[in-house]
Amino acid sequence: MSRQKIVEVWVGAFVLMSLIALSVIAFKVSNYQGLQERATYEISGLFSNIGGLKVRAPVKISGVVVGRIKSIEVDAKTYQALVKMDIYQDFNQLSSDTSGVILTSGLLGDQYVGLEPGGSDELLKNGDRLELTQPALVLEELIGQFLTKFSGDTSKP
Repeated sequence: MSRQKIVEVWVGAFVLMSLIALSVIAFKVSNYQGLQERATYEISGLFSNIGGLKVRAPVKISGVVVGRIKSIEVDAKTYQALVKMDIYQDFNQLSSDTSGVILTSGLLGDQYVGLEPGGSDELLKNGDRLELTQPALVLEELIGQFLTKFSGDTSKP
């Protein structure tokens, strides 16, 4: 084989590997679950502020993904964000006093719903609503509160 053909084969192999790597990254970023569907049941919660929470964001218990965000709407009665979650059937033993909080992965990462199971004997069923929810902690609001608190008069005698 000539030197030019060897170079062309290596360039082709590099391009092919780059496309495969790019595809894998794209599937990871999009939370693609494949064609398989896991059995789920739906629960929901009302949140006063969801921050940057998105549909298909994970729902976690102790860092373990137990479901995904199904939809986000505005509740017509309370004008709060109604977050519907599909919880995997494997985790169907959540007590009815389970609470939900919107958390962030790392300092500036994606937001997700964290569930904290309660101690009730009654279990959540399909269509139930979380009674205890905590809104997202918005970094801009925290910075604003910090600046307001410490921007007072500093000219002390």
